[in-house]
Amino acid sequence: MIKERINKLRALMNDKGIYAYLIPSSDYHQSEYVGDYFKSREYISGFTGSAGTIVITQDEAGLWTDGRYFIQAENELKNSTIKLFKMGEEGVPTVEKYLIDNMKKDSKLGFDGKVVCAKEGKNLKDKLEFKNIDIEYNYDLVDQIWENRTELPKEKAFLLDVKYTGESFSKRLNRVRNAMKEKEASVHIITTLDDIAWLFNIRGKDIKHNPVVLSYAVITLDEVYLFIDEEKLDETIKNELNKEKVQVKPYDSIYEFVKTINEKEVVLLDSNKVNYAIYNNISKTVRKIDTQNPTIMFKSIKNEIELKNIRNSHIKDGVAFTKFMYWLKTNVDKEEITEMSAAQKLEDLRREQDKFIEPSFNTIAAYREHAAMMHYSASEESNYKLEPRDLFLIDSGGQYYDGTTDITRTIALGEITRDAKTHFTNVVRGMIRLSKAKFLYGCRGYNLDILARGPLWDLGIDYKCGTGHGIGFVLNVHEAPNGFRWRVVPERDDSCVLEEGMVTTNEPGVYIEGSHGIRIENEVVTRKAEKNEYGQFMDFEVITFAPIDLDAVDASLMLEDEKKYLNNYHKAVFDKISPFLNKSECEWLRNYTREI
Repeated sequence: MIKERINKLRALMNDKGIYAYLIPSSDYHQSEYVGDYFKSREYISGFTGSAGTIVITQDEAGLWTDGRYFIQAENELKNSTIKLFKMGEEGVPTVEKYLIDNMKKDSKLGFDGKVVCAKEGKNLKDKLEFKNIDIEYNYDLVDQIWENRTELPKEKAFLLDVKYTGESFSKRLNRVRNAMKEKEASVHIITTLDDIAWLFNIRGKDIKHNPVVLSYAVITLDEVYLFIDEEKLDETIKNELNKEKVQVKPYDSIYEFVKTINEKEVVLLDSNKVNYAIYNNISKTVRKIDTQNPTIMFKSIKNEIELKNIRNSHIKDGVAFTKFMYWLKTNVDKEEITEMSAAQKLEDLRREQDKFIEPSFNTIAAYREHAAMMHYSASEESNYKLEPRDLFLIDSGGQYYDGTTDITRTIALGEITRDAKTHFTNVVRGMIRLSKAKFLYGCRGYNLDILARGPLWDLGIDYKCGTGHGIGFVLNVHEAPNGFRWRVVPERDDSCVLEEGMVTTNEPGVYIEGSHGIRIENEVVTRKAEKNEYGQFMDFEVITFAPIDLDAVDASLMLEDEKKYLNNYHKAVFDKISPFLNKSECEWLRNYTREI
C-alpha cells in the first residue's frame, strides 16, 4: 500500500518535472498536532507519530523524526522502502543537508506551500540556489492520489467566558495593538490556531484534543479580520466579535486578501508560523517585520484568574487519576485489564469531573517494553494485557473549561527488577530536584535542566527529549516558549526566560528499549520568591497532585532532603485529594502517601 502510494506520487512528480517532493507533518497553520485532513505525511509513509518529514525523490524516500519516535518509526517503516533518518544523531544529515547533497543541478523541489512555513521555504530556496534549483509550491500532490480524503471539520466553535480567561477579547486586542505600535507595524498577520483562540477567547474541536478552530486573523490598528467558516460561529461569539467590529471572511480568502495589503503598510509576522504561500502572496514592496507573534508570550504568562482556574482543574484531575490508580492497583490480578481498557477507564473517570471537555492528547498507556517508546499508542494488534508484575506507564491529561492538564505516572503492578527500581527512584529524584529549584530571575529552562537529568546522568543514562514543555490554558498541551531542555533546540522554541505565571511540565524519564520505560510528570508554575541585594529570586509551585508509586521507590538511594520533599508532597496529595474519595479509596491513598 505504502509502496503503491509512493509510486503514484512519483508519477505525478515526473509529470510536473519535480525531482524531490517534501511532505511535513503540519497543517496550514504550522500546528504540532493536526486534523485528519492534514495527515498527508502519515498517508504516504505509514508513520503515525506527530512529528516528522518525508522526502520523496525519484530514487529513494526518507523520513526524518526525533528521538521520541525512533523505536516507533523503525517498527512502522519496517516493511516499506522508506529510510529512517534519526534527527540529531551523529552523522545523520538534516532534511536541508540531504536536499543540498542529493538534488540534481537544474532540477525542481516541490512541496505544498500552505503546509511549509515561510522561513523554511525561503531557506530552502536560498540554500539550493547554487544548484539552480527551482521551487514549485503550488501543488498538493498527495491530494491528487488520496482517495476518500476526509473533509475539513465543521463543528461549532464556543466562547470561553471571561470568568475562565480573566481577560476580555477587547483587552487582549488592545495589548496586541500596543505591541504592534512598539514595533512600528500597522498590520499583523496571525495564522497559529492557539494564538487566535487565545486572542478572541474562542475554542473549538477542529483538532482532536486541541480546542482550536481553523482560522486566520489580520489585525490592523483600527480593523480586525477573522478568516473562518462562518457557520462555526454562534450568536454568542458573533455578539462578542461585534464589540470590536470584527469582519468575518471565508477561511481560504486570506490568500487573496494579503495580496491587497497596501505597499505603505508595515506587516508584522512570524515566518516560522506564517506559511510560504501566504508570505509569497504579500507584495514584495510591503515592508515586513519578521518576529515572534506577541501573543505567544502574552498567552504563556497566565493571569491570576487563569491560575486559580488551573489549580482547580488539577485537583479534579488528581481525583480522577488517584481513583484510577486505586482501581488499577486493586484489580490488576482480579480482572482482565489491557493498555487500551486502562486508558478508557481513566478517561471515564475524568468525564465524571465537573467541566471536563475531552482528553488533552491521546493517552499513552504502555506496559513493559512498550513504555520505552515515549509516544507509544496502543492498537488492537499491540494491546498488551496487564499482569500483576512489572511497570506500567500512563501519560494522560484533560481539557477542562478551567484548565489543561498533563500528568504521567509509572506504576508497579507487582514485582519489578532491581534495575527498574533504581531507574524509577532516580527519575523521582530528578523530578524532585527540579521541583525544588530556586533561581535568579533571568534563568531559562536550559539553566535548570541538569537538576532533573543529574541523577540519571550519574548512572550514565539520558533521555532523548526535553524535560518539560509549556502548557496552554484550555489550549494546546504543548505551548511555547517555555520549557526545560539541556541544550537549545531552535525549532522547539522552548528556551525563553522563565517568567512569573508560566506553567511548565517537569517530566524526566528512562527508556530502555526492549525492557521498560519510566516517566514521572508534574506541572509547575513559575513564581517570585524573595528579592534582595542579589536580585529577584524565583521558584516553582507544584500544581499536580497524585501519588507517586512508593512500591517502585528505593528510599535508600534518596538523600534526606529528597525524602522529606516526597513526604511533604504526599501529605499535600492526601490533604487535597482525600475529601473527594470514598472510604476504601481514602484508606488506600493514606497508605500510598505514607512517609518513607
